[in-house]
Amino acid sequence: MKPFRFHGDTVVAGPGSLSYLKTLSFRRAMIVTGGHSMFETGVIDQVKELLAPANGEIMVLSGVQKNPTTQDVTKGAAAFSGFVPDLVVAVGGGSAIDAAKAMTLLYEFPHLKAEELADVPLPSRREKTTFVAVPSTSGTATEVTHVSVLTFPEQGIKRGVKAQSLRPDLAILDGTLPMTMPADVAAQTGMDALTHALECAISPLGDEFTDTLSMGAAAGLLRYLPVSCEQGDLDSRQKVHNYQCMAGMAFSNAGLGMVHGIAHAFGGRYNLGHGLLNAVLLPYVLAFNCRNERVKQRLDFLAAVTGAGEVIGQVKRLKERIGIVQTLAQTGIAEETFLKDFEWLAENSLGGSTRVNPIQVSKEEMKPLLKTAYYGE
Repeated sequence: MKPFRFHGDTVVAGPGSLSYLKTLSFRRAMIVTGGHSMFETGVIDQVKELLAPANGEIMVLSGVQKNPTTQDVTKGAAAFSGFVPDLVVAVGGGSAIDAAKAMTLLYEFPHLKAEELADVPLPSRREKTTFVAVPSTSGTATEVTHVSVLTFPEQGIKRGVKAQSLRPDLAILDGTLPMTMPADVAAQTGMDALTHALECAISPLGDEFTDTLSMGAAAGLLRYLPVSCEQGDLDSRQKVHNYQCMAGMAFSNAGLGMVHGIAHAFGGRYNLGHGLLNAVLLPYVLAFNCRNERVKQRLDFLAAVTGAGEVIGQVKRLKERIGIVQTLAQTGIAEETFLKDFEWLAENSLGGSTRVNPIQVSKEEMKPLLKTAYYGE
C-alpha cells in the first residue's frame, strides 16, 4: 500500500489565473516575496489589489535571498508572530516560497527551532493559516510539494525540510508571471525542472503514477524549454510552468537522486544557484546511473517518446542551446578552492537524495564523478 499526495487542495493554472486571489477571504494576509523583481514588474501591487475585496489587513515581507538560511526564516517567523496572519501568499521564485513555507511552520508551531527542522518530527497539518503559492519562475515546483529547501550555515549545506504541513493549500500557475524571467533565469530554473522530471523517472521508488507524470513532464520540457528561453512567448512559458509543476507532483511521491544530493552540497558551500548546479551535474550523473539496466531502459523509452535521440545527448544539446555551462569549473568555483574542499564535498554529496539514487554510491566512487563534473573529462 502506498499513499499519494500530488498537491494541496487546489491548483489553478493558465494565463490570468492570479485573479483567483479575489475569491479568498481573510483577516490578515502576509505576502512574502524576494528582492525587487516582483515589485518592479507590478506583481505585488496586483496581488494586493486582488486581495483588497476581502477588506483585511495586508503586510508585505520582502528581501528573501536566493538561498534562504535558517536565520532568515527565524527572523521572518518573528514578523509573522507580530502580525498574526491567517493567510500567507508567497510570490516569487522557489527560494521565496520555500522560505515562506518554513516561516509559516515556525509561526504556527513556535516550539520548533529553524536549525532543527531537518532533524526532528514535524506536524502534519497547519491550523492557523491558509497558504497560497504563486511561483514566478518555472523550476522548483515548491507550490505543490511538502518540501522546503534551506541553507543550514552551521553545517554549510542545503537540506530539504519535509512535512505535509509545508505543502501549500493553493497553487496558482499563471503563465504571465514567468514572462518576466530573463532568458538565463528561464534556462536555469527550467533545467531544475528537467532534473526533477528525469531523476524521478529513473527513481527506484517510482511507479505507474509517478512514472507517467515524470516522463510526460520530461518530454514536455525537452520540447518547450528551448522555445521558452529563446522566444519567451506566453504559450511556451505557460507550458513549461505546467510541466515543472507536474514534475513536482511526481518527485514529491517518488524522490529524486544524486544530482540533488551533490547540488545541495555545492550550493550550500558556494552559494550557487540550484538550477545551475543541477543543469551542470545532470548529464554526468545520468551517465553514471546508466550502468543500471532499469535506468537505461527508462531513458531509452523516453528517447523513443521524444524521437530526438538518446536522452543524455538531448540534455547536452539543450544546455548548449540555452547557454548553460558544461562543467563545475565554469560556474566560477576556483580549482584551488575545489581541491581544498574536495574531501568535504565528496562526503557531503552522499547525503540527502543521493541515498535513494538508483545506484548506491560510496565516497570513493563519488570522488571521480565530482572530478569529471568539475573538469569535464
